[in-house]
Amino acid sequence: MKQYPWIRLAAVTGVIVLLTSGCSLLGTKEQSQPIDPPPTGVEPAAAPTITQPVSGKTAQNLAAITVYAKDEKGFIAPIALQVEKSVEVAKTALESMVEGSAASKNMPSGFIGILPKGTTVKGINIVKDQKLAVVDLSKAFTDYNLQDERKILEAIVWTLTGFPSVEKVQLRVEGKALKEMPQGGTPLDEPLTRAFGINLEKQDGVEYGQSTPVTLYFLGQNKDLYSYYVPVTRMIKRTDNVAQSVIEQLIVGPDQKKGLTAVMTPGSELKHIQKAGDLITVDFSDKVLGPDKKAPGNAMRAVVLSLTENAGVATKVQITVNGDAKVSTTDNQSYSKPVSRPSEVNPSKL
Repeated sequence: MKQYPWIRLAAVTGVIVLLTSGCSLLGTKEQSQPIDPPPTGVEPAAAPTITQPVSGKTAQNLAAITVYAKDEKGFIAPIALQVEKSVEVAKTALESMVEGSAASKNMPSGFIGILPKGTTVKGINIVKDQKLAVVDLSKAFTDYNLQDERKILEAIVWTLTGFPSVEKVQLRVEGKALKEMPQGGTPLDEPLTRAFGINLEKQDGVEYGQSTPVTLYFLGQNKDLYSYYVPVTRMIKRTDNVAQSVIEQLIVGPDQKKGLTAVMTPGSELKHIQKAGDLITVDFSDKVLGPDKKAPGNAMRAVVLSLTENAGVATKVQITVNGDAKVSTTDNQSYSKPVSRPSEVNPSKL
C-alpha cells in the first residue's frame, strides 16, 4: 500500500482525512456487481449469491448489495442486503441507506440507515475514465445531526467504492456541487476515496502529519447476538511496512472503551510476513492457536479482510503457523492454499 501524506485536517471528529491518492482499501473493492449501467471495459461480477428472500420476493428478482450503516454503538459497518434487481444498483444501494427506507428495515437489529430521512437519490453519474461517481441528492440530505456528518460521508464513500467501477465520489445537492458539508463544514472540494478512512481513531502520541493509516477488522455484536465485522482506520506511527503493521495492530486489538471485540487469540505472535506480487504470506507462532490447537475462524477471516483492505482486494493471503500451511480452524475453513477476500462481509440475518 502506498503511503499518503496528510494534506489537511478538519473538525468533525477531530480530523477529516484526504490523502493524495486513493488506495484500494472493504471490499475495498468488495467483489461487487456492476454499476449504473456497467461501464465499457468493466466486466460484470458474477451473479450474486442469494441467501434469503425479502418481503416475499423470489430469489430470481433479488440481488445482493453491500451497504454501510450505523450500528447501535455508532460504528459504520458493512451489511450485505437483498434488494430487488435494478440496472441502477448503485442508486438502489444509497436509497437503502436512507433512514426509514423499506430496505433499511431489513438490516440487523440495532442498525439504521445513516442518510437523513426523506433523502432522495436524484441520480448517479459515472465518469468512467476517472472512476468517479457524481451523486446528486435532494435538499433533505442537508438535514442531519452534526455528530453524524463524518459517518454519513464514510457510509456513502465506502458503499460506492465497493463497486469496481468507482474509486472516487463527489456530492451534489439539487444539481449543485457541495464544496463543504452544511452542518460541520467538512471540505468536499476534492473527490473522496476510501483513503478518507472509516471509524477513524488515532494511537496516543501519534501526530496526524507523521502517521500511516491502517484499516483493521474487529468484531461487533448486537443484542440479538449477531456478530459482524467492523472496519476501523487507525492512525499509527509512520511506517513503510503496512502489512506487518496491520497484523501487529490486529494483535493489539480494538480500543477497549469503544465496545468492539478482539479477533486474535491472546498472546498471538507474528513470526514473519512477506509480500511478493499479489501474495502476502503471514506466519504466526503456535500461540495463535486456541486450547484445541485450532486457529479461531474469526481471527483468520479478520487477517484476510484487513490485509486485503490495505493491500488491494486482488491480493491473496497465505496463512501459516510455524511455517506449516495446514492450519486447522474452529470453523473448518481451509487455509492450506492462498485465499482471496470474501465476496460478502456481514450478510444480514433476517
